[in-house]
Amino acid sequence: MGAYNPYDNVVAMIRDAGEKLGYKESDYVATMYPERELKVSFPVRMDDGTVKMFEGYRVQHSSSRGPCKGGIRFHQDADENEVKALAAWMTFKCAVVGIPYGGAKGAVKVDPAKLSRGELERLTRRFTAMIAPMLGPERDIPAPDVNTNGEIMGWIMDTYSMLKGYAVPGVVTGKPIDIGGSLGRAEATGRGVMIVASEIMKKVGIPMKGARVVVQGMGNVGSVSARLLAEQGATIVAVSNKTGGIYKESGLDIANVLTFLDAQKERPFKEYNESGISHVSNDELLTLKTDILIPAALENQINADNAARIQAKMIVEGANGPTTVEADKILQKKGVIVVPDVLANAGGVVVSYFEWVQNIQSLMWDEDEINKTLSRIMLKAIDAVHEMHTKHNVSIRTGAYMVALKKLVAAKTTRGIFP
Repeated sequence: MGAYNPYDNVVAMIRDAGEKLGYKESDYVATMYPERELKVSFPVRMDDGTVKMFEGYRVQHSSSRGPCKGGIRFHQDADENEVKALAAWMTFKCAVVGIPYGGAKGAVKVDPAKLSRGELERLTRRFTAMIAPMLGPERDIPAPDVNTNGEIMGWIMDTYSMLKGYAVPGVVTGKPIDIGGSLGRAEATGRGVMIVASEIMKKVGIPMKGARVVVQGMGNVGSVSARLLAEQGATIVAVSNKTGGIYKESGLDIANVLTFLDAQKERPFKEYNESGISHVSNDELLTLKTDILIPAALENQINADNAARIQAKMIVEGANGPTTVEADKILQKKGVIVVPDVLANAGGVVVSYFEWVQNIQSLMWDEDEINKTLSRIMLKAIDAVHEMHTKHNVSIRTGAYMVALKKLVAAKTTRGIFP
């Protein structure tokens, strides 16, 4: 896949949505460029006393509709184009669900599995200090992403607060509850995936009871999606992590699988025991016969090489950017329903927004209120996207981008151009 640039995908989607809405390029051109890009290099003292240099990024794509918002990932393959694309997807995601944020994203080029806990904390704190001028509750609010979690958000919040001289809980979301995190945040993205999958299935007339589900990537999003869909009556037939996957025709005991993974998210599935299971690779898993396929791992998993072999009736994108433009075209020809990331996994940013609001107001909501409000916002977004999809006879992905672009263009037009 060598020269694949995910940001080109974003620009292609924006152009397509703009043309379908009848806009001139000058109406939406600002959405095709990130507002700010920061690249940093910084030293970290390792446990053995040596000093290593690391590279990190923070990209703010748009602040037309409010402060920038987006995760920070720690991954050895992170690069600027990926971070730019992720920031742009966040802009569209926030606009689709109607929350007053624009998109941002950050990353450090590192394999965190190779760091001790102390090294990870020092790296996090130094990276935070390097990007601190761009951050703030009214400016740019990070959150967890690939290989980052609540504990790491706590270190970011503490570092930023030390630099300010007072506690600033609203600078990040996805924090532990003890320092201003929100109830329901940890499972919000997976819950959103379940709500979207259930609602789209209703709209296309596939019953959830007994529907076959395959989940690629049993991290936070995949594992919560699998559990909640099983509670809705679906049959989870296959799951995977980066070590590979397991498949069971009659359905896996998902509670058992989650207990197995509780010890360690990337625990090798070859150690898992349940009668009637067979082991599959991640590529084999994607092409299993199923009603719903949830890619909840990394970008670019469904591509030109495997799209023709996909047998799912519906793909619900739990990860960001798991389907390439080429794959999208192949899937559309095959009649596969693709529910895009900017709608499907927006539950996380919706509850991040709730967390931020609670921090600003110094007022905590209960979990029931959070889940009900999340459901209401997601259902409203699904209806708007589905209406755009049917009215203009476009894919659900294009429909989602059209809903978002209308809001972004309206904000830019209303605000005008400074000076």
